[in-house]
Amino acid sequence: MALRGLNVVEFAGLAPGPFAGLVLAHHGASVIRIDRPSLPNSDVLCAGKRSIVLDLKSPAGLAVARRLIARADVLIDPFRPGVMEKMGLGPEVFHNGEGTIGVNDRLIYARVAGFPADGAYKSMAGHEINYLALSGVLSILPGTQDKPTFPLNLLADFAGGGLMCATGILLALVERCKSGRGQVVDVNMVSGTRYVSSFPLLHATSTSSLLGGPRGTNLLDGGAPFYDVYTCSDGKWMSVGCLEPQFFITFIDIFKNALCMNGLKPSWVPTPESRTRREDWPKLRAYLENGFDIKPRDYWASLFHGSDACVAPVLTPEEAALLDPSRSVRPSPHPHLSRTPPLSRSVAKSGMVLEPGFHTQEVLMEIGLSRGEITELMSDGAFGDEAKHEVISSCKL
Repeated sequence: MALRGLNVVEFAGLAPGPFAGLVLAHHGASVIRIDRPSLPNSDVLCAGKRSIVLDLKSPAGLAVARRLIARADVLIDPFRPGVMEKMGLGPEVFHNGEGTIGVNDRLIYARVAGFPADGAYKSMAGHEINYLALSGVLSILPGTQDKPTFPLNLLADFAGGGLMCATGILLALVERCKSGRGQVVDVNMVSGTRYVSSFPLLHATSTSSLLGGPRGTNLLDGGAPFYDVYTCSDGKWMSVGCLEPQFFITFIDIFKNALCMNGLKPSWVPTPESRTRREDWPKLRAYLENGFDIKPRDYWASLFHGSDACVAPVLTPEEAALLDPSRSVRPSPHPHLSRTPPLSRSVAKSGMVLEPGFHTQEVLMEIGLSRGEITELMSDGAFGDEAKHEVISSCKL
């Protein structure tokens, strides 16, 4: 595992922070998630992590947090700008200024915010759809004639947020090998979304045929009938993506033969030139819609399997899991490195939820606290109200 020996402290949060931590954990980093007392945590991005409960409103809880961070290689901050500073856990506490040795000058302090820290929206609450809207990407996504449709919370939360954060952490770790010093990694999901969407944004602001026209009229946004999803007779779907002429010819040949074999004789039949003749696109779309509707999805999947038609079935999450090497609904760690592969599949797919505080005693003893010191911290309220937290109160100290 490439990151074995790396110590990461992750403050519990929503999607992007936990995903960044998951990427590191999957590749061997020891990730400790700090949960708040009395708050349940339904985060499913927790494979390979451990959890400790700390009441950061108490001096004792803050002291433990500082101790954890002082020995960490990486800190993941998922809060709005200024929250960590108000708690006395800002980067200046650990880096202590330019050119000097701080409490932990090697710390990579990674921050994931929603909006740019110097922008007009910096102090506002937001979610994926808001970040996507301000990035300019939502306006060019497919949808109805009236409005675009947002793609779950994939682009801002996970691509522009979590994955960009993990990338920044790895870049800072590489630089630390040269300088010996840590630094702050700032990620915001608006800018991150724009960056991972560089290709469509650049095409959308040009005369490109890929995305340069009005939304819904281009090759990649549902405008082209040979790059779309079609409904089959059983209500399931097939994806068609034969953009290049050779793939389009292969697709049309197989499709025409299938319709003929099933006794369907349309009044209009496409030619190879129909791919570039936009006046043919409405007829081509109707031809494909009517054709796919005569047979179930698995018939078409079998027919096109092994060909260069660029056609594949739309699988459910459960069906897709059967193609995954782990045979689990939880996706396997990726990328896979030849000499230092990620966590074993059994570990990577174990446990969908990490119980807050489950590893509190274990982690505290690892950082050198005695049983007596842990008992004293409990009395000082470091873990919140004992009566509400069975995990803490049941520790055999």
